[in-house]
Amino acid sequence: MAGVAASLDTLEGLPPHAHSRFRSRENPRRLALYSLADTSTPGAALVRVGTEDHSLMVVREFRRVPLDASSLSLALFIARPGCASGAVAELAHFVERAVSAWEPSYVMLAQSLEQPPVIVLLAGVHQARALAGASATAFSVTTLPADLEPLLAEEPEIFEYCRDERAENMALVCPRAV
Repeated sequence: MAGVAASLDTLEGLPPHAHSRFRSRENPRRLALYSLADTSTPGAALVRVGTEDHSLMVVREFRRVPLDASSLSLALFIARPGCASGAVAELAHFVERAVSAWEPSYVMLAQSLEQPPVIVLLAGVHQARALAGASATAFSVTTLPADLEPLLAEEPEIFEYCRDERAENMALVCPRAV
C-alpha cells in the first residue's frame, strides 16, 4: 500500500487529496487503494489493486454539490483482449443512465493507462437516501447491460470501502470538492 502513497508524494511533493481503501466482497484478503493528488498532472489518480499500481485516465465523472456520500464502493472490470474500447463505451453509457436513475453523490469511470483492459468504476452514495428510495443501494452493478458481458474477461470484482487505521485522520472526501 505504501507504493501508491509514495508515488503520490513525488507529484510536486503534494500529499493525497483523497485516499480510500476498499476490500473485495469475494476475497476479504484482497484490497484496493484509491488515491488522488490535488494537481493537474495527468495520471494523478492512482489505484492499487493487490500488488499492481494503475494510473487512471478519467472517462466519465459526475459529482453532486455539495458532495454528500455516506459510503463508497469500487468495481473492477477486466476487458477481454481487443475489447477495452467497447467495454469502456458500454460502461460509460451505463454510468450516464445510472446518474439519471439513482442520482449517486459521486461516480467516476476510469481506465488504467498502463493496462487499458483494466477499468475502474468508483461510486459514492448516501445510504439514507438510497433506503428512502426503497432500494438496497443507490448504485448497483447488478443492472449492467447484457451487451457488456461478452466484452469482459471475468465477472466484475466489487470492493467496499473499509477504514484504514493509518488514514483515520485523513478526510474520505476532500472538503474542497466541487
